Amino acid sequence: MAMALTAVAQGEVKMSIFGHTKDGVAVPIYTLKSAQIEVRATAYGAKLVSIRTPDRTGKIADVVLGYDTLDGYLNDNSTHFGSIVGRYGNRIALGKFSIDGKSYQVPINNGANALHGGPVGFDQYVWEAKEVPNGVEFTHISPDGDMGFPGTLTAKVKYTLTGDTLRIDYSSTSDKATVVNLTNHAYFNLRGDDQGTILDEKLELNADRFTPVDAGLIPTGILAPVAGTPLDFRKPEVVGARIDSDDEQIKLGGGYDHNFVLNGNAGALRLAAIVTDPESGRKLTVETTEPGIQFYTGNFLDGTFTGRHGVKYEKHTGFCLETQHFPDSPNQSQFPSTVLRPGVTRHSTTTFSFSTVKAE
Repeated sequence: MAMALTAVAQGEVKMSIFGHTKDGVAVPIYTLKSAQIEVRATAYGAKLVSIRTPDRTGKIADVVLGYDTLDGYLNDNSTHFGSIVGRYGNRIALGKFSIDGKSYQVPINNGANALHGGPVGFDQYVWEAKEVPNGVEFTHISPDGDMGFPGTLTAKVKYTLTGDTLRIDYSSTSDKATVVNLTNHAYFNLRGDDQGTILDEKLELNADRFTPVDAGLIPTGILAPVAGTPLDFRKPEVVGARIDSDDEQIKLGGGYDHNFVLNGNAGALRLAAIVTDPESGRKLTVETTEPGIQFYTGNFLDGTFTGRHGVKYEKHTGFCLETQHFPDSPNQSQFPSTVLRPGVTRHSTTTFSFSTVKAE
């Protein structure tokens, strides 16, 4: 059940039915094509399902982890592959926060803390979808009290593809003061989603500081320099070179699972990260208006889930670069605020651009 291809200025947009929920709801999936890239995104969790892009020889591979069927996503509520996570992406200590002196409790689902909006986050809903020029816009309305969060929140996420760049525009409004931190949880492997680990890929982060964490991966509140630590990616470094180092922060995360404080002015679209894969030559450049980025190396992947090509996704087979506000910001007054008030629209933009580099 597919609609005809719709020609747009920079490419094509096609809708088809990805599958049906257990309640029988039809879930659409949109295919965006440019001359360089093909992107697939589904209304279930507003997830990025696939990004197919060429290597330096022109060979096409999928560079995000995921499933070929909707059932794969319906049966996986733990990895968040490609999802829009919310209402609050990342962690809130003890699931507790207050706004204007009133306390709120989100169900805990990650040790003693709340993660990605609680046990039933935005990634487990079918979003409304509509085609837009070069892409698709998904909308989800979260009612007042959903997972303990105040206010009826309307969240919109727009994916557009132009040339070699996938752009994600986020916007949120609420009828009561609330907290919101939306991000995309795609796992990348620039060699290809069935080509082993990401430990040989090289990462550069535009961040002089990071937010150290405690044993629960909650920020301590300090903005610490990356200099002299295994978290220094100000120059390109091989991801796996220091991932097993004798460093407290690395041990706490089981690898990299840290928020980096991006240089430059939050609100302005600026460089966040560059990743290159020496073998394939694929290069990913990330820009964002957000103040931070969570670099996560798939430390909790353990082969439980089988993705495309029958490959079991093991530890370190993908990395995430989640552009965001800082974890636990509702409880850290010194962090950029995640409070959204009535009458205000929260906007942010992140871009993922794909290219290739010559062999070294």
